[in-house]
Amino acid sequence: MTDATINTDAQAPEAQFGDYVALLKPRVMVLVVFTAIIGLFAAPVSLHPVEAFAAILFIALGGGASGALNMWWDADIDAVMKRTSKRPIPSGRVTPQEALAFGLGLSGISVVMLGLATNWAAAGLLAFTIFFYVVIYTMWLKRWTPQNIVIGGAAGAFPPMIGWAAATGSVSVESVLMFALIFMWTPPHFWALALFMRSDYDDAGVPMLTVTHGRRATRVHILVYTLLLAALSLGLAATSIGGPVYLAAALVLNALFVRDAIRIWRRDEDASEADNFKVEKAFFKLSLLYLFLLFGAIGADTALGLGGLW
Repeated sequence: MTDATINTDAQAPEAQFGDYVALLKPRVMVLVVFTAIIGLFAAPVSLHPVEAFAAILFIALGGGASGALNMWWDADIDAVMKRTSKRPIPSGRVTPQEALAFGLGLSGISVVMLGLATNWAAAGLLAFTIFFYVVIYTMWLKRWTPQNIVIGGAAGAFPPMIGWAAATGSVSVESVLMFALIFMWTPPHFWALALFMRSDYDDAGVPMLTVTHGRRATRVHILVYTLLLAALSLGLAATSIGGPVYLAAALVLNALFVRDAIRIWRRDEDASEADNFKVEKAFFKLSLLYLFLLFGAIGADTALGLGGLW
């Protein structure tokens, strides 16, 4: 990491409350919170509403702490990527030192308070998640290997396991399958983003698959991972957290997801970038809907008492 490209002008605006909120990556936090809620809700043990609220709050803070530490370390590459150049650190509104202190403080608070509010198994998982995202993914994998998002995707897959552990104090097959669902979803989701944001990763020197192996190889990888994801997500319907709502959602969503992955795979590399970007952006947006609706279906089956009817 280097501060060389960060705006440190003395006239830079002072940090506002919203700048510290931005450090938490609130858009990513929505996914963290939602999947953690489903993991907690689907668990066979119920928490008191106050305990459940505390668990989700501290899981969210832990996810936000990871985001702040990620922005601290990646400030140099954020400054040269169009998508991230206006973040609080490269824009000079928050200093790297402030972001580091903020992230470390929230990390400690979130882990300790989750342990006190629920149990130390959940707190241990949260601590490992923060470590994995910041050290294993951000500091090591992201700038080293084109498989960065494949391995590093595990960090974003832990929240439902943490939610489940907060309720049960343990890890189970069901929570591992929820983890696996996000883990397999992450590569095609981010590779689609990389396809229409490739110049950003080129400029920043991040070895995304699009940069190291090209667009054609990336399209093939998206299709392969989408097919594997479809098989996994349909298999989850046969577990104790699956049910008729989940099965119906999985059938429809996987049909759409595989269809669009095939469209990406068939893209003509000589076609205009505008045409390619349209397909890739559509796939990226569908991927967000895909994950939210699948986890929502798990929650619906649980609420209706239909889970595990198979």
